[in-house]
Amino acid sequence: MTHILRPLTNPFVSQGYESPEYFCDRKEETATLLSHLRNGRNVTLISPRRIGKTGLIKNTFYHLLEADKDAVCLYVDIYATKNLRDFVEQLGITVINDLVRKNASLKDKVLTFFASLRPVFSLDPLTGEPSVSITVEQSQEDLTIRSIFNYLNESGREVYVAIDEFQQIGEYPESGTEAMLRSYIQFAQHVHFIFSGSKHHLMAEIFGSPKHPFYQSTEMMGLKPLKSDVYYDFCRNFFVKKGGALSEEVFMYIYDEFEGHTWYVQTIMNRLYENETEVDSIQQANRAILAALAGREAQYESMVQFFTDNQFALLKAIAKEGMVSQPTSGKFIKAHGLSGASSAKAALKVLEEKELVYRKPEGYVVYDLFMNLWLRRSY
Repeated sequence: MTHILRPLTNPFVSQGYESPEYFCDRKEETATLLSHLRNGRNVTLISPRRIGKTGLIKNTFYHLLEADKDAVCLYVDIYATKNLRDFVEQLGITVINDLVRKNASLKDKVLTFFASLRPVFSLDPLTGEPSVSITVEQSQEDLTIRSIFNYLNESGREVYVAIDEFQQIGEYPESGTEAMLRSYIQFAQHVHFIFSGSKHHLMAEIFGSPKHPFYQSTEMMGLKPLKSDVYYDFCRNFFVKKGGALSEEVFMYIYDEFEGHTWYVQTIMNRLYENETEVDSIQQANRAILAALAGREAQYESMVQFFTDNQFALLKAIAKEGMVSQPTSGKFIKAHGLSGASSAKAALKVLEEKELVYRKPEGYVVYDLFMNLWLRRSY
């Protein structure tokens, strides 16, 4: 499949996916994903947000479409969904929009086939492309999702569906959601799935516990930060192309500051590329970091106004430590002057629910690394 690539003013992409030219490495992970999907093996992909999970999925889709122009690649983000009805609507909108964008003449056929969803078409005022909204009738979710999967499976094409933030289904109030989805997915021979998620413990429970319908139904993949030497070469080459240079020392300072998390590194490199040609000092890196923080400081200041003293104290303590394996232990509480184990436990629960603190297998960290840096520098 031929893709028309538009040149970018700034090659350091921090939102969305452009093409392999602007996507760093992940060759092994892409090859593994392609192998699983092409051979009928569904995949569970687990990693924290902002480490490059979505980029990897889109890069894999790019290569699938390069090899098979008739393939269908659908990306569905269910992070904002609250129940099964939201899920079905999000999936239905993604499927119908993809069909109509690729072939507007299918509109009448789509209207007929998905009549139960009552699709309403309109034109995007910015892009001029058709878009759709749908309505799922109460208690018709099961029937609707069955019709969607049947359509995809019988479309005559290979279909690849990535459902991001899949752990959300565990929060739905409807009982039996996992079992219902599993019953349709396992018989969809021509529909291949990537179930990706950012909450390790929840995803591991869904796919790794015998109590759950998805138990051992997929290949498990994790995602680690890019190797620093590979990432450095990728970044340096863009500076060289514009007649400049990027010091390895400066790059490693940025890489270490943000633990190699792709989105943060890309954000800082984007600013450096905009303003600098020769990058050879830590001061340049710090100016770019401070500029990125300045745009978020008001947001962080506003957020902390709604924290209790215990919540804020715990958040600052975790930021100061970097990673904490036992935030309710007596040693940690004493070291940071916290109120007590019960108060710390209650505060930790709230911070986790608000996704301000993230639980890795090794311990707890402040989820937003810009906020983590702001807390360390401001308090």
